[in-house]
Amino acid sequence: MRHTLLTPEKAADIMRDGGVIAYPTEAVFGLGCDPRAEAAVRRILSLKQRAESMGLILIGSAYSQFHDWVGDCDPAEALATWPGPVTWLFPRAAETPDYIAGSHPTQAIRMTAHPVSREICDAFGGPIVSTSANPHSAPPAKSAGEVETYFGDFIDGIVAGALGSQENCSEIRDLATGKVLRPA
Repeated sequence: MRHTLLTPEKAADIMRDGGVIAYPTEAVFGLGCDPRAEAAVRRILSLKQRAESMGLILIGSAYSQFHDWVGDCDPAEALATWPGPVTWLFPRAAETPDYIAGSHPTQAIRMTAHPVSREICDAFGGPIVSTSANPHSAPPAKSAGEVETYFGDFIDGIVAGALGSQENCSEIRDLATGKVLRPA
């Protein structure tokens, strides 16, 4: 393994400096960065070979971390499922950049239940980008070793920790309609 495994605090420092990390989530390893660091977000999009228009999920440890990212709405339905592995599409705040929300009028957010992911968000002091650690169309990484195989020295570190118990990536629901867009 090329990377020394990081603590959540060290990962937060790396993201504050514009870096990209990998970390365990409920089902797969994710790639993350500061969502306000456009160069870091674009690096993730390039690593994944993912179109900006698709948009990215943000995860946090508390709903209050998302206030700058979502527009006016009633979050009650989402809050009833959190913390947990359900990503909700909220109305996008006017200030949310296209490199995060893509071409959508919504922003995908999740209050994670994964203890390591929560520690990272707490140490960082806000939400972070959360997208599966894999190139487009490849299976998501389920171990630090698989992250290394996919991305090697193109990321700045991997956070130590085990995956959660979910089999699949998070379910995605639309807050406006309640419709499930991606089943768990």
